[in-house]
Parts: sequence; C-alpha cells; structure tokens
Amino acid sequence: MPRYEDSEKGDEKKKMKEPFLWKEDKKEHKEEEDGALFTVLLSTAVAVCGSFAFGTCIGYSAPTQDAIMMDLQLSYAQYSVFGSILNIGAILGAITCGNIADFLGRKGAMRISAFVCILGWIAIYMAVESVMLDFGRFLSGYGIGVFSYVVPVYIGEITPTSLRGGLASANQLLIVIGLGSSYILGAFISWRMLALTGIIPCMFVFLGLFFVPESPRWLLMAGRSEDFLVALQHLRGPDTDITREAENIKDYLESLKGLPKVTFIKMFDKANIHPLTISVGLMAFQQLVGINGIVFYANYIFKSAGFDPSKGTIIYAILQIVITAVGASIVDKAGRRPLLLTSAAGLLMGNLLIASSFFLKAREISPDIVPYIAVIGVLVYIGSFSVGMGAGPWLIMSEVFPLHIKGMGGSLVTITNWSGSWLVSYTFNFLMLWSSYGTFLLYASVCALAIVFIYNMVPETKGKTLEEIHASMNSS
Repeated sequence: MPRYEDSEKGDEKKKMKEPFLWKEDKKEHKEEEDGALFTVLLSTAVAVCGSFAFGTCIGYSAPTQDAIMMDLQLSYAQYSVFGSILNIGAILGAITCGNIADFLGRKGAMRISAFVCILGWIAIYMAVESVMLDFGRFLSGYGIGVFSYVVPVYIGEITPTSLRGGLASANQLLIVIGLGSSYILGAFISWRMLALTGIIPCMFVFLGLFFVPESPRWLLMAGRSEDFLVALQHLRGPDTDITREAENIKDYLESLKGLPKVTFIKMFDKANIHPLTISVGLMAFQQLVGINGIVFYANYIFKSAGFDPSKGTIIYAILQIVITAVGASIVDKAGRRPLLLTSAAGLLMGNLLIASSFFLKAREISPDIVPYIAVIGVLVYIGSFSVGMGAGPWLIMSEVFPLHIKGMGGSLVTITNWSGSWLVSYTFNFLMLWSSYGTFLLYASVCALAIVFIYNMVPETKGKTLEEIHASMNSS
C-alpha cells in the first residue's frame, strides 16, 4: 500500500507537470462559486421564510395566553387544547410531508404549507370561540409540520458542497428569529394583530417560490431531464460548466432505478437502516434532552433569580439568535460532528447546573447563589442547544437520506421530532411534581447517551457531495 507521503508527493508532481491546467481548475471553481451565490442565496432566503413562519407559530401561544383567555372566555383546559393541538397538526403534516414533497416537488410542498398556514392564521384572527381558534391552530400546525421537513431538504439539494452546511443551518436560525419576534411583538400588539403578522412570512414563501428554481435532483428524479439542466445551470450561474456535476447526479440516480419501491417496511432493510438510525436517533435526542422543558420553565427560573421575566425572555431570545448564527457560520469549517458533540456536552452541563440549583434549593443550601446557578444553567443550555443540536439533526437528515428514500425517511424523522416534542411537553409537569432536580438529572442522562450516539454513529459529512455521502452510507 503506498504511503500517504508518497501520494502527496505524487500530487505535487502532477501539479508541477500540469501547472496551467491546475490553475485553470482553480479559476473555474472560483467562477462556479461566484456564479452560484446569488440564485442559491435567493432560493435559500425564500425557503427560510418558511422557517421564520415555523418560529412565529411556535412562539405565538406564549405572549397571547392571558388576552385570548380573557377575550374568548376560555378556561385553562380549553387554552391547553389550543396550545397542544399544534403538535397534532404537525404530526399529521409530518406523516404526509414526504409524499407531498416527492409528488409535487419541494416547491410544491412549500407552497401548500404556506397556503395552509395562511388559512390557519386567518381562522385564528377571526375566531370568536374555541372551535375556530383550535381549527386555525391545527392548520398552522399542519403547515409547519410540512415546513420542518421540506425546507432543510430543499436547501440541502440546491446548495454547492462548500455552502451546504451554513445555508442549511439558516433554517434553525430563522426559526429562533421567528420565535423571538413573536415574543417581542406579542408584548406590544393584540393577539389578533399578532396572528395577522404570521401571514407575512407565509406570503413571502408563496410568492417568492415563483422566482426561484425547483430542486434539480427532484426534477431529474421526476423524469424532467431538460428542466433538471435548466435549474442546475440557473443555480450554478450562466457561465459555469455544470457537466461534471450533472453527470454525477445522473449516474447516481441511474444506480437507484433498479431498486424496489420503498415502503415503510423497506426502510428497515440493511441498505436503508444506517441513514434511518442516524436521522431518527439524532431527532429523538434533539427533543428528549428536554428542550421544551427548559423553554417552558425559563420564566420561573428567571423570576426565582430576581430577574424581570420579560427581560430574561429577551436575553434568552437574543442568545439563541446569536449562538445559532455563530453555529451556522462555522459548520462548514468546524464540521457537523464536532459541533454536535460540543452541543451535547454543553446540554449535559446545563442540565446538571439546573439540577444542582433545585437540589440545593430543596435542602436550603447556599440560598443566595442557587438562583444564579439556575440562570447560568439555562443560558448554558440554550447556547449549547443553539450551536449544534438545534440545526444539526435537520442538516444531517437532509444529507444522509438518498433521494429514493428521502420522502419516506423524512416523514419518519419529522414524526419522531414532533412526537418527541409532544412527549416532553406532556410529561414535564408530571416529572417536576415527582422531583424537580430528578427531572433535569434525567435529561442530563439523555444528553450523556446522545454524546455516545453521536460519537459512534454520526458520520462527518463536511465537504462531501450528497452523492458521496450516500455512497459512504452504503459502503459502511
């Protein structure tokens, strides 16, 4: 077997023998990146408006609770239905999102999602009783269930390898920006007006999709070869030679033609189980580390520390946005695995700090510093979640699934996400009644398991084309 040093010297000799060809390759690569940038960024910007809509929908119920209950004379039980029915709609959206995205295309799925969300917001705005309110929330949930799958998939399929990680991470960044905007706007405008503002990002998606190309990979999978070339050329720039990339995609899809139709049972075949395990496992850990519990309990922790809850919420929202932006900016340089491992370790530390604060409080030990330990724990937790576990599972999911199983696999992953979200939300209060510090120790143990899972199961996908990633999945 040749040594690494020998192969490296061989590469150098090759460059010396063909200096002009080597320089020309570098020049063409630079032109490809420059030509691709505008259309890829525009397409991503339109798609992540769906992520912003996702965030505004998630954040809507927190600042509006008192006003809606007062105006519509709702009980706590009725408002709980309003809050939780979002997850039911999202799970239904998750069940259908893969088939919709495969049948109508990535743009078609986003357009349907935007339209359903608009109907949901209008129903909430016009509601005069709980039935209409719940129906609107259900529709919004369905829409964001589809968005949560199709936005990262679309971005992953249109972006060049060197930009894929950062642009796909913009999905999570816009979710937290949308979440923060609902919190902030909800403090100044009525709940009906806040519902109308939720229509704005959906309109940007619906109209913006007319000006951006469809996923070239989906077009080729659908048998639209000419449209595939037009879309790929549009995304890579008019002067870029797309021959090599187009041939690689065609060769890969040709290799998939002989494979049988993927069903739910087929997802568990030896050929598909590796990407499925990685994607479902990461998405389960994303929720089971306790993110919803931390979010729901943050205001109480800020109060116990003597912080103004509204100021605490703003600090929390700003921290999420800043750290998510940092993660998105470095993911293509640092890699997916290091960020996920760092994130999981930080989540473990945050949970241990919060658990320690409740343990000390229950035993009346060092009461003066207990609230500050809790606040530091929350901030460490939120910062750690934002840098990796927030965006990472969606990014990895969009990369590791081959095209022929992406619809079915994506649906299973999205169902896992929303089911986990519901499970943590539903059980959190019961766990807190059982043991406040025990709850966060339980979440900490899940974080420890997540570290083991990521270290042993999750591959590094930085710098690889989607076709290279899928080939490595099959060979491992």
